[in-house]
Amino acid sequence: MEPKESARTGKAAGRGSYAVGDERRSRILDAAVEHFAQWGFHASSLARIAKDVGITQGGLLHHFRSKEDLLVQVLERTERQDKERFFAEESGTAVECYANLVRLHEHNAARLGRTRMFNVLLAEAGDVGHPAHAYFVRRYAELVEVMAASFRHAVRSGELRSGTDVVGLAEETAAVMDGLQLQWVLDPKGFDMVGRFRQYADRLLRAVTVEGVGLPDGS
Repeated sequence: MEPKESARTGKAAGRGSYAVGDERRSRILDAAVEHFAQWGFHASSLARIAKDVGITQGGLLHHFRSKEDLLVQVLERTERQDKERFFAEESGTAVECYANLVRLHEHNAARLGRTRMFNVLLAEAGDVGHPAHAYFVRRYAELVEVMAASFRHAVRSGELRSGTDVVGLAEETAAVMDGLQLQWVLDPKGFDMVGRFRQYADRLLRAVTVEGVGLPDGS
């Protein structure tokens, strides 16, 4: 009996240690968001991030190989969560696509730190040597293709006008999203990011859909 009990205890202890590690890793990522948002990538310090979490820099490096690795993990975690929440399934119509994007803006409006971080890192990543450069290049290519795929389907189904430039429409939408986010971060209380994007999406849909249909009420 004793060896079996010891084995069970060991497994339980192992699971407990994994849980502690996951919880610490999550706290490091959360702290990194705030630091990257405030100071950008280059001016952020692993030592300061570790201090905020209550661990040593060596302890942080046990979970992340380098500051570059931490940055990529922060961005990929955020992107993964957004995909699971808003883009788990392909939008069946252009209206559904824009309704999802409105919900994404509502979500972003509740996480100022993450949105500020995104803006700061995006500006820095224009430098091809920046560790997030490749990430943002890939992200925009994927975002545009996801939207363009929905718009192509909408053209084939007769929802969108024939001859619609689906790639141009997707690129324009991505640019509007980022521009509104930038204005909102500058004045979170005074600028209605969600309302402005909803108005843009409704106006755009009425212009490009065959039947002049905008966003449904409540979207």
